[in-house]
Amino acid sequence: MTRLSQKEIAIGVAAILFLALAAMLPFVDQGYYLSLAVNITLYAALCTAWTLFSGPTHYVSLATAAFFGLGTYAVALWVDVLPFPLLVGFGAVAAGALAALVGVATLRLSGVYFVIFTLGLAELVRQIVTWAQGKFTTRMGLYVFTDLREMHIYWMLLALTALVFLTGWLINRSRLGFAMRIIGDDETVARHSGIDTAKAKIALFVISGAFIGIAGAICAPRYGYIQATTAFNPMTSFLVVIMALLGGTKRLWGPIVGVIPFVILMDFITVRFSNYMPIAMGLSFLAIVFLLPQGVTGRLEQVWNRLQSRRTAKPAAEKAA
Repeated sequence: MTRLSQKEIAIGVAAILFLALAAMLPFVDQGYYLSLAVNITLYAALCTAWTLFSGPTHYVSLATAAFFGLGTYAVALWVDVLPFPLLVGFGAVAAGALAALVGVATLRLSGVYFVIFTLGLAELVRQIVTWAQGKFTTRMGLYVFTDLREMHIYWMLLALTALVFLTGWLINRSRLGFAMRIIGDDETVARHSGIDTAKAKIALFVISGAFIGIAGAICAPRYGYIQATTAFNPMTSFLVVIMALLGGTKRLWGPIVGVIPFVILMDFITVRFSNYMPIAMGLSFLAIVFLLPQGVTGRLEQVWNRLQSRRTAKPAAEKAA
């Protein structure tokens, strides 16, 4: 582990101050803006957790809904008999275990095959949960009654987002992060370099899945009544991918750049043009693919590099003249 640079220390202090300021929001507003902030922190946590794995490997996972739903159901099933913090841990373990099983079975796949499998996985889990509920409980949903309010959920999601960022930062500075960057550049080269690519990918996939499961568990009291169709909603997976790609996945903080404007836009469209939400998502995805393939942060880096190259080229041209 290398020593912290002055820049990293400054960024860390700024992040702590920002978190402290953001944590004060419930004391200012407990209506619309708090609800919007909960959605932003939720997707910030989900997108950053997704980027932990999909960013360096370039594997597009659509299993977010499966991990999120497992975390939600971990709380819904036992909220009346076990303390909430323990249930959040159960959600992380359940989602991490599923990620491990999926990783062992599928991370040797790549490209479109991995995308299709993870999409089918979320649907498979949803169908199994729906069947089990109808077979053993004769109920289509579960009630979640707790003393937790919107402000408590917001604080927990804010803490989770900070934890995901910290974990991602530590991974980037570790051997695992270095190995994942090599795998993302060329997996064949990584294998020939002696890196156990399967083990590294599974480890990071489990970490990513566990964080998504925690987010689902935290959000369970917010929904009140949970059904498999809402807990394992495939829309969650697609929204996470769109927001993360919009912001950019090369940087750990990149997805947050996509989360904030997209959540605000999504809220606007849902309130005023709810029937057009799928169309808006499709258009957003097409715009990202054709106009911002590297995301907003990637485009900003390209502009910055061009400016830097022009600045360095000017003195050189003047000297030559």
